[in-house]
Amino acid sequence: MKKIYLPVLLTLLFGASVLNAQNDLLSLLGEEETTDYTTATFKTTRIVNGHSVENCGAGVLDAKISHRFNPIRNGVYDMFGLDGANIRIGLDYGITDRLMVGVGRGGREKLIDGFAKYKLLRQSTGKRNMPISLSYLIDGQIRTLKFQNTEREYTFSSRLYYTHQLLIARKFNESLSLQLMPTLVHRNLVPTPDDKNDVFAIGGAGRIKLTRRLTFNVEYYYVPDGQISQDFANCLSVGFEIETGGHVFSMHFTNAQDMTYKGFITETPEDWFFKDASGKMLSGVRFGFNIARVFTLKKPKGL
Repeated sequence: MKKIYLPVLLTLLFGASVLNAQNDLLSLLGEEETTDYTTATFKTTRIVNGHSVENCGAGVLDAKISHRFNPIRNGVYDMFGLDGANIRIGLDYGITDRLMVGVGRGGREKLIDGFAKYKLLRQSTGKRNMPISLSYLIDGQIRTLKFQNTEREYTFSSRLYYTHQLLIARKFNESLSLQLMPTLVHRNLVPTPDDKNDVFAIGGAGRIKLTRRLTFNVEYYYVPDGQISQDFANCLSVGFEIETGGHVFSMHFTNAQDMTYKGFITETPEDWFFKDASGKMLSGVRFGFNIARVFTLKKPKGL
């Protein structure tokens, strides 16, 4: 028995000494600390109407189809608003993992829009500890609808609108993400002299993960008083996102009739609930949905 145990004991002692020597060497050299970047703060590049801090990956094309229907208040007469719809079709593309661009065409006012979004900071832990993700968005829209006032001269610049936005997001855990969106919308042409060309708004949004493929999203934009003279409402949207493989479906309720920044920030016509001239309580809520389908056009290097 001693002849059997002695070699085993010597082997264990030798292995332990080698392991301790390796640990001592690593402690002298210093263990290499890595940076862990946060992923999937939101499911897609949009929350409801506005952008999220997420980007398309490099070489990824994201095709989007969005609908906003009429208010639901007329009931079955117009199928709760489904008889009328504003449609936007868009394409987004990831040039790099940090930079994405996109274009779209909407039916309301025949708007053509385009944007570029760059991720400045990425939430991370480890070697680099960054508590938030930060992106900068610049968006432009061209109104191609014919002007109604034929007696007035218009220039091409009268059709242009611009938006600058910071997207500040944090993923607190696997279930909760929040985002803050300070926004500036510039309108070259305004309805009256009392309207501001530059409209500042502040947006807030959140995502709650309910299951692996289902999330609840909320998005709200507040416009301080004194910037828009005509009646308008702050945009509030709530809904669910469902992931089904390559598709993501977003179904929501909103009071916005438009899906461009100048539309849903400065031209949302009605609140969720309001009284008409006779004092009757009405609702400006509309049903809407977004469908996103991604295509990988360029495989990442090394694959």
